[in-house]
Amino acid sequence: MIDNSKPSFHADGKTATPQIPGPEHANPNPGPWEAAYLRFETPDQEIRKFVGRLKRLGARRWPHDARIVELFCGRGSGLHALGRLGFRCIEGVDLSSRLIAEYRGPAEVFVCDCRHLTFADESRDILIVQGGLHHLPELPEDLEQTLREAHRVLRPGGRFVAVEPWQTPFLRFTHAVAQRSSVRRISAKIDALQVMIEHERETYEKWLLQPQVVLDCLRTYFHIEQCRFRWGKLMFVGRKQ
Repeated sequence: MIDNSKPSFHADGKTATPQIPGPEHANPNPGPWEAAYLRFETPDQEIRKFVGRLKRLGARRWPHDARIVELFCGRGSGLHALGRLGFRCIEGVDLSSRLIAEYRGPAEVFVCDCRHLTFADESRDILIVQGGLHHLPELPEDLEQTLREAHRVLRPGGRFVAVEPWQTPFLRFTHAVAQRSSVRRISAKIDALQVMIEHERETYEKWLLQPQVVLDCLRTYFHIEQCRFRWGKLMFVGRKQ
């Protein structure tokens, strides 16, 4: 049974199973992390955010027939963003069958552990992660395994795109503000953010406290096209070496 109260990862999830979404799979009683995530921004707000983010990462220059996989895709907002940008060959992977079942769209989605992808070697053009790597329980082991799998699946010259939290001055300021109960009382968004941080604190802080480990892992597997730190995010695009 999958605990949907926050993202979880299990090493034995090696079989990717195509999911046919249906309303009977939707989660009417989300756990505290998921409930906070839903309060933080609406699905349409998230999709529009992802569209703008992907444009800044160079998506307008990618071929529209590129085979793209969104890893840690959740309910599929990133897949919708890719569709709005005109991409046609889109797939999504996530460990949570409940989140996968909430996706409504043309992409093919799979329940699978991103550390053990079942795609064939050199079969995809672009792999994207938007906020999934920092939930991995063990660093650097799980990150290395995920990146190794991404490298295996990508065609020569294929791109790996990652957007993850990063300890910039802006993020430090945001954390300080979010810890103030007075601010949380007047801002539902800030309160939701703090709830999410509290429920993922172990992996979140582990990620933020090991920036060099993260960057070294990325450089090991990918030649850097973009690596920027802004507004509390790492914005990374790498090519398969």
